[in-house]
Amino acid sequence: MMTQTRKAKSIFITGAASGMGRATALLFASRGWFVGAFDVDVAGLETLKTEIGPDNGLLLELDVTDQVAFEAAFDQFGSITGGTLDLMFNNAGTAVGGFLDEMDWDDIMKVVNVNFLGVMIGIRAAMPLLKATPGALCLTTSSSSSIWGTPGISVYSATKHAVRGLTEALSVELKRHGIRAADLLPGLIDTPILSPALRAMAPPEGMWRLVPPTEVAEAAWAAYHGDKVHWYVPEGLKEFDLEATADPETVREERAALAGLIG
Repeated sequence: MMTQTRKAKSIFITGAASGMGRATALLFASRGWFVGAFDVDVAGLETLKTEIGPDNGLLLELDVTDQVAFEAAFDQFGSITGGTLDLMFNNAGTAVGGFLDEMDWDDIMKVVNVNFLGVMIGIRAAMPLLKATPGALCLTTSSSSSIWGTPGISVYSATKHAVRGLTEALSVELKRHGIRAADLLPGLIDTPILSPALRAMAPPEGMWRLVPPTEVAEAAWAAYHGDKVHWYVPEGLKEFDLEATADPETVREERAALAGLIG
C-alpha cells in the first residue's frame, strides 16, 4: 500500500466492524477518503475490507484499551497517510445492562475501560497526526444517555457523560494546536448494542424513533464540515437536552415512570 498524498483526506475509526462505525467507514470511503478501520471483530473487518476495497483503507484488529497497540496502529496508519489524520473518530463502545448495585464489578470496569479510558487513550495516541493536519477534528461517539442518565444502563450513561465533558473541555484545550473537538449524541440507533426493551419502546417518529446507522455516519460527515460541539442524531434530541437542563426533576419523574420504578 503506497503512501497517500494530501489529495486524499483520512479518517481513523474505532469500532468500525459493525453498526455506526461501519456505516461511517463506508460513507467516507465512498466519498474518496482513506479509511482506517479498527475493531476487535476481525470477521467484520474482513467483510468491510471487501466492501471498501483493500487499497482504500487500513483494517486491523485493535483493542482500544491497549495503549501500546493503539500507538502501533497510529504508527502504521501514519506511514500510509504521510503522517497526517483529518478525522479521529473514537466510536468503539460497549454496554452491559443492570442496576449499578447488582452488576458484576468486572462488567462495570469493562464498560468504563472501553467507553471512556479507551477514548482518552485513542485521543492521546492520535495527537501527533492530528497536530500535523490543518483543520483536523477529534470526534467521539457520546450518546443521548449523556443528556440524562438512562436507568438500567447507569454505568454506560456515566461513561457517555464523561465523554461529553471531555469533548467540551477538549474543544477549548485543543484550540492551541488548531484541532477541533466534537461529539455525536445518537438516540436509539438500530444496531446490535440496542437492547430489545429499548427497541420495542421506540415510536415510529420523533426524537426517540429508531434511527439507522447511516444517519450517524452523515452526522460524522457534517461534523467534519461544520463547527458545532454537539451533534444530535436525530436533531430533535436537542429539545430533550434543553428540557433536562431546565427542569431535571420533571425529567427524573418521567424517566422513573417509564422505567416502571414508580406507579
